[in-house]
Amino acid sequence: MLVSMLMGSGCAANPQAGAARPSSSGPGKSSATVVARGLDAPWSIAFFGQVPLISERDSARIIELGAGGATRVVGTVDGVAGAGEGGLLGIAVRQGWLYAYSTGEDGNRIQRFDLDGKPGGLRLGASRTIVEGLPSASYHNGGRIAFGPDGMLYATVGDAGDRDSAQDLGSLAGKILRMTPEGRVPGDNPFPGSLVYSYGHRNPQGLAWAEDGTLYASEFGQDTWDELNVIRAGANYGWPRVEGISGRSGFTDPVQQWSPEDASPSGITIAGGALLLANLRGERLRQVPLADPSTSTERFTEAYGRLRDVEVAPDGSLWLLTNNTDGRGEPAPDDDRVIRIPST
Repeated sequence: MLVSMLMGSGCAANPQAGAARPSSSGPGKSSATVVARGLDAPWSIAFFGQVPLISERDSARIIELGAGGATRVVGTVDGVAGAGEGGLLGIAVRQGWLYAYSTGEDGNRIQRFDLDGKPGGLRLGASRTIVEGLPSASYHNGGRIAFGPDGMLYATVGDAGDRDSAQDLGSLAGKILRMTPEGRVPGDNPFPGSLVYSYGHRNPQGLAWAEDGTLYASEFGQDTWDELNVIRAGANYGWPRVEGISGRSGFTDPVQQWSPEDASPSGITIAGGALLLANLRGERLRQVPLADPSTSTERFTEAYGRLRDVEVAPDGSLWLLTNNTDGRGEPAPDDDRVIRIPST
């Protein structure tokens, strides 16, 4: 199992305080391979069948990876007006469509594109904007999109610098949204007529579901705590009233928290009974057992720099996306890269 390879000896993290940064990158690095390099601020990875697709934040390009790490441009998303943390962000694939979250002139939006052609020659076809006018700024844009086991599309939206909007149910800022594949409000959403699924978020950037349907989300904190949350319909996660575990009535506490210097969790996935979190500032892959989500171990610490996304490929291997060319890292000559860790 993939998780068995990642487990073994490692540094256990204290969920109540920032853990000491281990000097070892953990087991499994020797078996990891670079499958692509020279990407420009990549943000999200998704699979169209067996084909990996990658979004580039600043160029607004969708990249197809071929055999041997060859890259080709599937297409460029029009009208992207990114600045700072904005741009072309999360992507998801479903039933021959590519969904993309990006920053336009009038805010963040979610679009759906036809994927035409065959592997090795894919191209973006006709597009339709299914949600527009989401709050945007040069930071705190959220940007992760993913389909849940219920067939609905979920999206993370940051507070876009307007802290109090996260508590305002009339605003879509600081929220996790739930919608149909066409962008409509599902009839069983917790707030009638609203896309809002949960609120009180600062800048959530990871979404993943366990086999039992439990939804987890990673979230950037302010200065004190980054968070791993179990997301429940209609729940309030506290920002900006609280940050991290508070024990205050009316707010849902995270199941685990970390010092931002050791974390800044972005993309997440689940494999073999564990949640895996790609960390930017912390430059590590964090592994959280679903059986005890208040604990964690750390892998590949400082081995590849900033990690933006992590995904399980159709063959069971684990793919990591580095993010050292986004203006906050220290790029190596071959950055940014896609790292593949084989399943065992």
